[in-house]
Amino acid sequence: MSYNFVKELEWRGMIHDIMPDTEELLNTETVSGYIGFDPTADSLHIGSMVQIILLMHLQRAGHRPVALIGGATGMIGDPSGKSAERNLLTQEILDKNIAGVKSVISRFIDFDNGPEETRAKLVNNYDWMKDFSLIDFARDIGKHITVNYMMAKESVKKRVAGEGDGMSFTEFTYQLFQGYDFLYLYEKMGVKLQIGGSDQWGNITTGTELVRRKAGGKAFALTTPLVTKADGTKFGKTEAGNIWLDADKTSVYKFYQFWITATDEDAVNWIKIFTFLDQKTCEDLIAEHAKDPGYRVLQKKLAEEVTVMVHGREAYETAVEASNILFSKKVSMDQWNRLDKDTLLEIFEGVPQTSIARSVVQEGIEIVPFLTEHTGFLKSNSEARRALKENSLAINKEKFDENKIVTTDDIIAGSMILLQRGKKNYFLVLID
Repeated sequence: MSYNFVKELEWRGMIHDIMPDTEELLNTETVSGYIGFDPTADSLHIGSMVQIILLMHLQRAGHRPVALIGGATGMIGDPSGKSAERNLLTQEILDKNIAGVKSVISRFIDFDNGPEETRAKLVNNYDWMKDFSLIDFARDIGKHITVNYMMAKESVKKRVAGEGDGMSFTEFTYQLFQGYDFLYLYEKMGVKLQIGGSDQWGNITTGTELVRRKAGGKAFALTTPLVTKADGTKFGKTEAGNIWLDADKTSVYKFYQFWITATDEDAVNWIKIFTFLDQKTCEDLIAEHAKDPGYRVLQKKLAEEVTVMVHGREAYETAVEASNILFSKKVSMDQWNRLDKDTLLEIFEGVPQTSIARSVVQEGIEIVPFLTEHTGFLKSNSEARRALKENSLAINKEKFDENKIVTTDDIIAGSMILLQRGKKNYFLVLID
C-alpha cells in the first residue's frame, strides 16, 4: 500500500472509533470501503468534506472507495444527532438532489480510471430497495436484529427518552435500512468497511452485526470525530447559511473567506483534516504560525489548499485578488476588471448603494453634481467641495481633484463605480 490508511488518519486526528483488526485488514488486503451521503439537498456543503476526503485517502492508500447515495434512506431521514423528525422528501426533489450530490462527489473521486480493484464506485441504495416489499424485508432482514439491540443505540435512546417529540416508526427503522446497505454491499461487491462520522457508530455497527448474523461474515467500522469550531458555533455555518461546495450556491470569494478567517485554534486542527499536506509540512506550518500569528500563515495555506481542491487554482487566485482589494490603497483598472459584478458586490456587502442610468456618465459629468444630485453620496455641493479640498475622496480607490470628469472609463466590472471618503466610508454606484 502507498501509505498506512489508519496511521495517516490518526496523526490527523480523524479517528474517533475503530473496530478491532480494522488496521490489520487494511494493511493485508485491498479493501472496499463505503461512506453514505444522504441527498437532503441538491449539493453538498463543507460538512460533507470530511467524508469526501476520507474516500480520497482510502483511494490514495490503494483501496477502493464506494460512495453510497441514500436514494432510499433519504426518503426516511437519519435520526442520528437529530432531536426532531425530518421532513420527508418527494421523489422529484430526491431525484434532483441525488443528481446534484453525484455531481459534487465526482469532482473529487475518480470513478473512471485506475485498476479495477481500486476504481471507485458510486451506488444508490434505492436501486436495491425499490423492489423490496415490507413483508420480505421484515422476514429476511428484520428477524436478524432484535428490538432490544436497536433500542440500545444512543441515537434511539435519546429520542425515546423524551428528547424532542419522540421517534416515529419510520425513523426507528433507519438503522435497519442502513444496516442492510452494508449487508448488500458486502454480499454483492465485497465491501468490508464502512466509514462515517462519530454519530453514525450505532448505525454502522448494526450493519456489521447484520453481516455477522445473516451472512456469517466479518465486517469492519471506522468513525471520525465531528468537526467543531473553537467558539462553539456549528462548523460550516455562517450568518448567511451553509458553505456549499458549488460556486453557484456559495461564491468562491465567500468560500475562501470562510477558511482565511478561521481562528488560530481552528486552523491548527483544520490544516490536518482538510488538506493532504504531509505531517512534517503541517507541523512546520503550525510552528511558523506560532512565531508570528499576525501573519496568518496557517490560515493562508489552509484557504489556498481547500479552495484550490474544491474550485481550482484560477478561481482561488481570483478570490485572493478580490480579498486583497479591500486592503489595497490603490487598485488598477485591470485589477478591477478581472473581477465580476457579483464578486465585487460581495466584497462590498452592506455598503450603501444607488443606481443611475448609464446615460448620466455617457457624455461625461462634472464631479460635484455627480457626488450630490446624481448619486446622493454627499449631501450638498458645499460638502463635496469641502471634501475635495481635504483630498479625502476617491473613485475606485484613485484620488482625484475638482477637475475630475466622471465618464464610462470609470466603470468597473462593466456595471459600477466605487466612491470613497476617507479610509472606510464606501458607496457603490450601480450603472444600469
